[in-house]
Amino acid sequence: MTSPEGRRFRSRDWFADPARSDMTALYLERFMNYGLTPEELRSGRPIIGIAQTGSDLSPCNRIHVELARRVREGIRDAGGIPLEFPVHPIFENCRRPSAALDRNLAYLGLVEILYGYPIDAVVLTTGCDKTTPAGIMAASTVDIPAIVLSGGPMLDGWHEGELVGSGTVIWRSRRMLAAGEIDEEEFLQRACDSAPSAGHCNTMGTASTMNAVAEALGLSLPGCAAIPAPYRERGQMAYATGRRIVEMAHEDLRPSRVLTRESFLNALAVVSCAGGSSNAQVHIQAMARHAGVELHPRDWTDHAYDLPLLVNMQPAGKYLGERFFRAGGVPAVMWELLQAGRLHGDCASVTGRSIAENLQGREARDREVIRPFAEPLMENAGFLVLSGNLFDFGIMKTSVISEAFRARYLCQPGNEGVFTARAIVFDGAEDYHTRINDPALGIDEDCILVMRGAGPLGWPGSAEVVNMQPPDALIQRGIRALPTLGDGRQSGTADSPSILNASPESAAGGGLGWLQTGDLILIDLKQGRCNALVPEEEIARRRREMPPPPVPASRSPWEALYREKTGQLADGATLDFALQFRRIAEQTPRHNH
Repeated sequence: MTSPEGRRFRSRDWFADPARSDMTALYLERFMNYGLTPEELRSGRPIIGIAQTGSDLSPCNRIHVELARRVREGIRDAGGIPLEFPVHPIFENCRRPSAALDRNLAYLGLVEILYGYPIDAVVLTTGCDKTTPAGIMAASTVDIPAIVLSGGPMLDGWHEGELVGSGTVIWRSRRMLAAGEIDEEEFLQRACDSAPSAGHCNTMGTASTMNAVAEALGLSLPGCAAIPAPYRERGQMAYATGRRIVEMAHEDLRPSRVLTRESFLNALAVVSCAGGSSNAQVHIQAMARHAGVELHPRDWTDHAYDLPLLVNMQPAGKYLGERFFRAGGVPAVMWELLQAGRLHGDCASVTGRSIAENLQGREARDREVIRPFAEPLMENAGFLVLSGNLFDFGIMKTSVISEAFRARYLCQPGNEGVFTARAIVFDGAEDYHTRINDPALGIDEDCILVMRGAGPLGWPGSAEVVNMQPPDALIQRGIRALPTLGDGRQSGTADSPSILNASPESAAGGGLGWLQTGDLILIDLKQGRCNALVPEEEIARRRREMPPPPVPASRSPWEALYREKTGQLADGATLDFALQFRRIAEQTPRHNH
């Protein structure tokens, strides 16, 4: 039995297998108990999965509980059969010890659903940071037609007439609290005011960044990423996405036809020009590896550092998600890149057209929010990759380097972009919060704060703890930021110019493990180097004689398994054994009875 367009869908192997009528009966009968009919399931129409990431445990994605109805209507109107199912929840703000544990867990669960059930194509609902890469990684492994529907950001937050962006307001208010400018009640009120509606972060944090990445890769309909969750256009996009995935099922338009090295380089460019999150490095690398695409850590410097900052949105800029959407959103940023010759316009997309065709007529409508390529907010505003005797890979987001930070550390005449700082080493976030205000540390503006024990193995999962603020005494003197370095991550909403994702981490034998408070660190942004000024013989002695940094015990079965199977942040923190599995839906799984 085939579809009207002539394609035989994989779900027919469940519901219309003439060689096994007994199994067909078994697969069919229980779907009848809530009202589906055999005629529907045996009609030859595609069965479309809706991967539901929304729940009460995932506030950033909860809008999808409502949006799924519009997706269903689009699927039905286009001739498909919708089947909605839950995905393991991911909530960045609340999951302890780190939501980073859940990306790979959600990936594993989604792979098994898409492979083992009669699903011909899937709508991936996304929002909170890691839901986007988890879905795309799974879609690449299974390789059935897939399209991304993001839930959209919250409405803009306002506090006493001031724009307050989710996440970003926390880090800025934390410094204000330390400076004595606000009290704790004001701190809490500013935070609450930043979240006025359904949706994910209204800043260009990791959530907005990763949904922009999905669109840049060609996996979302144009304009999808930036629509605020409560806007009518979000429901309209859900309906259009439902209709389009049915067409994609008939066209057999799978992720393997969309995801190429060039499409990933497009994503890097969009992240840089948007002032996106440093967490994008981990997730883009993971998605590329699962797609079988060769992407090198140095590609961030080689292909995306020399790009300008175009999007005036917190934390790198001024505005929030609503105005970014009205200015034109991701298509307007990509249009600028295309006009400048910095985008691969011939890449495929889920529309069935090329990226360049999708971008026709998409010039920005608000030049205060999305600047022209030739008149940016900042030149050379992408990401720098660094290496040295402390780590093989670290990444630094340059679009959040403030003028004060640049003047203090990066403007030494004749030696611009190079500075030396004294290390203050902390073993995890608890150690930092306990000791940061200890006068005995002697922390001044010539120090660099170092966080170790925060990577995939050490935390476990890797934590957003590297964006450390100076001690209160320095903040009260007007020094709001010190250089920071760590083997963990930082929130995509943070405005700290940190060296992040250092790999290998201390728990895997990386150089931060032997670093000691008081060591001098030389950072050369021009050469992409970061070295502790410690003699080789002393490093060797420390490796022999010093006990390794403390690592907490695993507290759950998944934490233990995650630590056993997960790689480093430089490589995407993937379950490396899973990379061998690609396009697994090409072979139908064996019968179950």
